[in-house]
Amino acid sequence: MVTHPKLFDPPSEVGEACLAVERVLESPSLQVIVPGPTYVELLLQAIREADAGGNLSFDAQIVALCRESGVSALLTEDRDFARFPGFSTTRLQ
Repeated sequence: MVTHPKLFDPPSEVGEACLAVERVLESPSLQVIVPGPTYVELLLQAIREADAGGNLSFDAQIVALCRESGVSALLTEDRDFARFPGFSTTRLQ
């Protein structure tokens, strides 16, 4: 899901957005990651290392999920992920 205000102008209607998510979820190569047994430990580690509060705490949740699932890089335009040491991001060109 894209939430950045510069990317969709005007924003998608709720129905259109849900349909787009459903289409992505139908992809045979998609793997939905969910918290596992080490998630809480990794989340606390990410919060501490980035001094994450407010909106950055949601980024810490994403970092913890990715680390636990072995995700090697995240495609994002969000520069806040640079605050998490050793967490790789790739930006769209």
